[in-house]
Amino acid sequence: MVDLSFLEKFTKGDAKKMKRYISLYLDVAPKTFEEMQRNVDDRDWEQLRINAHSLKPQTDFMGITSLKDVLVKIEEAVKEKKLDDINKYFSQAKGISINSINSLKDVLIDLT
Repeated sequence: MVDLSFLEKFTKGDAKKMKRYISLYLDVAPKTFEEMQRNVDDRDWEQLRINAHSLKPQTDFMGITSLKDVLVKIEEAVKEKKLDDINKYFSQAKGISINSINSLKDVLIDLT
């Protein structure tokens, strides 16, 4: 689910830098998902698309490919106005996010 090979290469294996980037993701991602939940609740599809788009590079950095793939599906569903799919994809993305956040918290412990 989480493949930190890109981050390891980017930081040249520097545990301190890796911890900083992981911590940043752990701070930003939950807040973004809270905002995305509000977007879904308010049926603010365009803002949901923007938030999904903004999270994609961060998921790349953390190597959470499955989450990035679902975020792309959210963007496409919004563009195509497939409202039933939006809720399904958001639910999937939220589940992947929760699991990946737990994995990243474990990595932080291991890097300490």
